[in-house]
Amino acid sequence: MSHTPHELHEEFPELAAKITELKQADSHFARLADQYHDLNRQVHRAETNVEPMDTLAETDLRKQRAALKDEIYKLLSA
Repeated sequence: MSHTPHELHEEFPELAAKITELKQADSHFARLADQYHDLNRQVHRAETNVEPMDTLAETDLRKQRAALKDEIYKLLSA
């Protein structure tokens, strides 16, 4: 599979070590990171027409991804 943009380590490169640490130590963070990863893959597949979808559905996925990213950043910043 091709490179998928917007992975957490790329979005927050200065926090990569903390992301890895929290994924191992905090089950809630790990669950959020997994959800983000799944949403990010869905968005990427839609954007590259691997799994085309209508514009509204794709926009909704992007909004979900952004909200989840914000929640993850709050945990990383705490």
